[in-house]
Amino acid sequence: MKTLLIIGAILVSQLSSAQDPEIKKAVQQFFTAFHAKDSAALRKTFAKEIVLHSISDKNSEAKVSVEQASVFLQSIAAIPPDMKFEEKLLSFRIDQDGLMAHVWTPYEFYINGKMSHSGVNSFSLVKEKGNWKILYCVDTRRRP
Repeated sequence: MKTLLIIGAILVSQLSSAQDPEIKKAVQQFFTAFHAKDSAALRKTFAKEIVLHSISDKNSEAKVSVEQASVFLQSIAAIPPDMKFEEKLLSFRIDQDGLMAHVWTPYEFYINGKMSHSGVNSFSLVKEKGNWKILYCVDTRRRP
Protein backbone atom coordinates (compact mmCIF):
# COMPACT_ATOMS: atom_id res chain seq x y z
CA MET A 1 0.00 0.00 0.00
CA LYS A 2 2.83 2.36 0.89
CA THR A 3 4.45 1.74 -2.52
CA LEU A 4 1.16 2.48 -4.27
CA LEU A 5 0.87 5.81 -2.41
CA ILE A 6 4.42 6.78 -3.42
CA ILE A 7 3.77 5.91 -7.08
CA GLY A 8 0.52 7.89 -6.95
CA ALA A 9 2.30 10.90 -5.47
CA ILE A 10 4.96 10.76 -8.19
CA LEU A 11 2.33 10.58 -10.94
CA VAL A 12 0.38 13.51 -9.49
CA SER A 13 3.61 15.51 -9.20
CA GLN A 14 4.51 14.84 -12.83
CA LEU A 15 1.04 15.69 -14.08
CA SER A 16 0.94 18.95 -12.16
CA SER A 17 4.29 20.01 -13.60
CA ALA A 18 3.44 18.94 -17.16
CA GLN A 19 3.87 21.73 -19.63
CA ASP A 20 1.64 22.66 -22.51
CA PRO A 21 3.66 21.90 -25.69
CA GLU A 22 1.94 24.89 -27.30
CA ILE A 23 4.10 27.22 -25.16
CA LYS A 24 7.31 26.21 -26.93
CA LYS A 25 5.46 26.24 -30.25
CA ALA A 26 4.39 29.88 -29.67
CA VAL A 27 8.01 30.96 -29.14
CA GLN A 28 9.13 28.93 -32.16
CA GLN A 29 6.45 30.66 -34.28
CA PHE A 30 7.86 34.01 -33.13
CA PHE A 31 11.33 33.03 -34.37
CA THR A 32 10.05 31.53 -37.62
CA ALA A 33 8.33 34.84 -38.42
CA PHE A 34 11.35 36.82 -37.16
CA HIS A 35 13.78 34.97 -39.46
CA ALA A 36 11.33 35.32 -42.37
CA LYS A 37 11.14 39.09 -41.67
CA ASP A 38 7.35 38.64 -41.61
CA SER A 39 5.99 41.43 -39.40
CA ALA A 40 2.36 40.34 -39.90
CA ALA A 41 3.10 36.82 -38.63
CA LEU A 42 5.17 38.28 -35.77
CA ARG A 43 2.26 40.48 -34.69
CA LYS A 44 0.09 37.35 -34.40
CA THR A 45 2.46 35.96 -31.75
CA PHE A 46 2.02 39.05 -29.54
CA ALA A 47 -0.53 39.76 -26.85
CA LYS A 48 -2.18 43.15 -27.35
CA GLU A 49 -0.34 44.55 -24.31
CA ILE A 50 3.16 43.31 -25.28
CA VAL A 51 6.18 45.00 -23.71
CA LEU A 52 9.68 44.73 -25.24
CA HIS A 53 12.94 45.47 -23.41
CA SER A 54 16.63 44.88 -24.09
CA ILE A 55 19.49 44.99 -21.62
CA SER A 56 23.02 45.62 -22.80
CA ASP A 57 26.25 46.07 -20.90
CA LYS A 58 27.49 49.66 -21.04
CA ASN A 59 30.75 50.02 -19.05
CA SER A 60 29.67 47.30 -16.59
CA GLU A 61 26.28 49.00 -16.10
CA ALA A 62 22.95 47.77 -17.41
CA LYS A 63 21.59 49.89 -20.23
CA VAL A 64 17.87 49.16 -20.54
CA SER A 65 16.05 50.07 -23.72
CA VAL A 66 12.32 49.92 -24.37
CA GLU A 67 10.88 49.34 -27.81
CA GLN A 68 7.30 49.82 -28.89
CA ALA A 69 5.89 46.76 -30.67
CA SER A 70 4.94 48.86 -33.72
CA VAL A 71 8.52 50.19 -34.03
CA PHE A 72 9.95 46.67 -33.65
CA LEU A 73 7.63 45.34 -36.35
CA GLN A 74 8.51 48.21 -38.71
CA SER A 75 12.23 47.60 -38.17
CA ILE A 76 11.81 43.90 -39.03
CA ALA A 77 9.88 44.74 -42.21
CA ALA A 78 12.63 47.22 -43.20
CA ILE A 79 15.52 44.73 -43.05
CA PRO A 80 17.14 44.59 -46.51
CA PRO A 81 16.50 41.38 -48.44
CA ASP A 82 20.23 40.70 -48.82
CA MET A 83 20.81 40.79 -45.05
CA LYS A 84 20.77 37.33 -43.54
CA PHE A 85 20.39 36.89 -39.81
CA GLU A 86 19.78 34.00 -37.50
CA GLU A 87 19.14 33.81 -33.80
CA LYS A 88 20.27 30.33 -32.78
CA LEU A 89 18.42 29.21 -29.67
CA LEU A 90 20.70 27.10 -27.53
CA SER A 91 18.03 25.69 -25.19
CA PHE A 92 14.53 26.18 -23.80
CA ARG A 93 13.54 26.32 -20.14
CA ILE A 94 9.80 26.54 -19.66
CA ASP A 95 7.82 27.16 -16.48
CA GLN A 96 4.03 27.27 -16.41
CA ASP A 97 1.34 28.16 -13.92
CA GLY A 98 -2.10 27.81 -15.46
CA LEU A 99 -2.60 30.56 -18.04
CA MET A 100 0.87 32.07 -17.54
CA ALA A 101 4.20 30.72 -18.76
CA HIS A 102 7.81 31.80 -18.77
CA VAL A 103 10.35 30.74 -21.40
CA TRP A 104 14.11 31.26 -21.03
CA THR A 105 16.16 30.83 -24.22
CA PRO A 106 19.93 31.46 -24.34
CA TYR A 107 20.96 32.42 -27.88
CA GLU A 108 23.68 33.41 -30.32
CA PHE A 109 22.86 36.03 -32.98
CA TYR A 110 24.51 35.93 -36.41
CA ILE A 111 24.43 38.52 -39.19
CA ASN A 112 25.53 37.31 -42.62
CA GLY A 113 27.12 34.26 -40.96
CA LYS A 114 29.20 36.24 -38.45
CA MET A 115 28.40 36.24 -34.74
CA SER A 116 27.11 39.66 -33.69
CA HIS A 117 26.21 39.04 -30.05
CA SER A 118 24.81 36.52 -27.60
CA GLY A 119 22.57 36.58 -24.57
CA VAL A 120 19.31 35.24 -23.30
CA ASN A 121 15.66 35.89 -24.14
CA SER A 122 13.08 35.88 -21.38
CA PHE A 123 9.49 35.56 -22.59
CA SER A 124 6.36 35.80 -20.45
CA LEU A 125 3.32 34.36 -22.17
CA VAL A 126 -0.38 34.42 -21.45
CA LYS A 127 -3.00 32.03 -22.79
CA GLU A 128 -5.70 34.12 -24.49
CA LYS A 129 -8.72 32.52 -26.14
CA GLY A 130 -6.93 29.17 -26.21
CA ASN A 131 -3.66 30.50 -27.72
CA TRP A 132 -0.34 31.33 -26.08
CA LYS A 133 0.71 34.93 -26.77
CA ILE A 134 3.90 36.79 -25.86
CA LEU A 135 3.07 39.38 -23.22
CA TYR A 136 6.58 40.42 -22.30
CA CYS A 137 10.01 39.94 -23.87
CA VAL A 138 13.33 41.05 -22.46
CA ASP A 139 16.70 40.05 -23.86
CA THR A 140 20.30 40.55 -22.87
CA ARG A 141 22.97 41.39 -25.43
CA ARG A 142 26.66 40.73 -24.99
CA ARG A 143 29.27 41.41 -27.65
CA PRO A 144 31.96 38.78 -28.19
